[in-house]
Amino acid sequence: MTSLSEKLAHARRLGEGAQALSPLPFQNVGQVLAKQLADRPEQPFLIFYTDSGERSQWSYREFSELVWKTVRILETYGIKRGDRIATVSHNHAETVVQYFAAWTLGAVVVPINLGETDERVEYILSNSETKLAFVRAPYVERIAALQAKLLEFRTIVQTGGELSSKYLHYSVELNNHSGDARLVEDVGLEDEVLIVYTSGTTGNPKGVVLVQQNLLTDAQGISEWHGLTAGQRMMCVLPLHHVNGTVVTLMTPMYYGGTVVLNQKFSTHHFFERIEQENVQIASVVPTLLQFLLHEKSLEGKQLSLPNFRHIICGAGPLTVELASAFEDRFGLRIVHGYGLSETTCYSCFLPVELTDTEHKRWMREYGFPSIGVPIPQNEMEIQDDHGQSLPPDTKGEIVIRGVNVMKYYFAAPEINEKTFEFGWFRSGDEGFFKTDEKGRKFFFITGRLKELIIRGGVNISPFEIDEVLARIPGIDKAMAIGFENDWYGEEVGAYVCLKPGANVSEHEIIEFCARELAVSKCPKVVAFGHEFPVTSTGKYQRNKCKHLFSAFKSEQYPKKATK
Repeated sequence: MTSLSEKLAHARRLGEGAQALSPLPFQNVGQVLAKQLADRPEQPFLIFYTDSGERSQWSYREFSELVWKTVRILETYGIKRGDRIATVSHNHAETVVQYFAAWTLGAVVVPINLGETDERVEYILSNSETKLAFVRAPYVERIAALQAKLLEFRTIVQTGGELSSKYLHYSVELNNHSGDARLVEDVGLEDEVLIVYTSGTTGNPKGVVLVQQNLLTDAQGISEWHGLTAGQRMMCVLPLHHVNGTVVTLMTPMYYGGTVVLNQKFSTHHFFERIEQENVQIASVVPTLLQFLLHEKSLEGKQLSLPNFRHIICGAGPLTVELASAFEDRFGLRIVHGYGLSETTCYSCFLPVELTDTEHKRWMREYGFPSIGVPIPQNEMEIQDDHGQSLPPDTKGEIVIRGVNVMKYYFAAPEINEKTFEFGWFRSGDEGFFKTDEKGRKFFFITGRLKELIIRGGVNISPFEIDEVLARIPGIDKAMAIGFENDWYGEEVGAYVCLKPGANVSEHEIIEFCARELAVSKCPKVVAFGHEFPVTSTGKYQRNKCKHLFSAFKSEQYPKKATK
């Protein structure tokens, strides 16, 4: 019988038929930083726009000095190689510094999604054994209330806001330390760098453990696939607690010696404006943002002039042929569709960038789903059946992946790891198929999910968490969360409800109850009432049988904008 360690090892290496990989020139992130500092000290690495439009810029030299000052802050407060630190922040330049400082030291970053409930944030801080957190001022009291319950969590460093006698302050600590760089030798490819918590089909989120090699190899794959070279610019509008924002538009530009244009928030009004002003070559988005751009009134009738912009990378959520076609036709910009998961560091495949317009439209529009493309050389992909057997073209099955960008494992979850790596491949839980082109390349498509996750705006939501809240509402007999197709977020959250005999509970009351218990993103937006509750013979909810009840709400945007 194959052991779990053997299955994990098999899933993290390439098979004999894999494409040849370029040599990886670095052993750790600190070496990348040192290389870019030596080669281009005065080139901008990071440009940051606040929500109010204030612009700041740091060269590689200035950024490196801040990283090394932050390394020394971490060391001062007892953080060593392998220790876990959390970041609790909206997008901010200081968070980027803190990420690279931890990775340079060999510490592990645990990004906190501020949309999570206190209960789940507490679980993440506890499960990850976090010892220190960098917390932006608006969130300090919230995190401090949780700190008292956690033995390992010793130190809060406030970032931004006014100085306080209650907490260490990042700006003060920076002034107390040197920014001189030193050689980074001990940290190796297998040192952990991130624990990203992602919702699964069970209650508590799962900690995806990524190592130095994962970051470096996926950044290598993204850089080479898109032909990115030193000095070119990428724009980040996605949250930094998500691997897409972290890997595609932070780690990748550092890898190839580029520049990051980081936005505190995505803005439809400023998106194209900043691409033009900052001479951006590539931006990374999720399908939801394409929909918002299509509906931005200030862009109506406006023709873009972006001669140096190359294309948009899009993934992390369901992209329809309808949305992709409408966007490309309206703006005259190419979408390079791709696919990946936190568990595979980020992207595992992309459409080839060298396709002709005719070929590109064919793969994006002619097969019912936009193709997610061809595997990058850092991993292999197949479609397998329930027994781990590879399936032929045009046959639906589970998308599976193996390669050097596959995660180390789920943290402290041996049973989940056993199932996930059952046949020596990472099993995505997503359904898909592939077609081959005249060159023999496999073009993959994703058709849905075998797991019951709801993916809203590129973020995984467990329906079970919502089920639990629905079950507590007086008057409800049975209820379940339903992810339904939505033009704005890819999927939205609905609730299918069966009431107890004689009960009189309105849609408004159900949504109001959920709003008190759940983040806005997780709260049901629509309620469908019924009398029959579809389950399997073993009692499992059959959510797909209720999706049609929400088809009328496909084009609705939630929360609905107020009308005058």
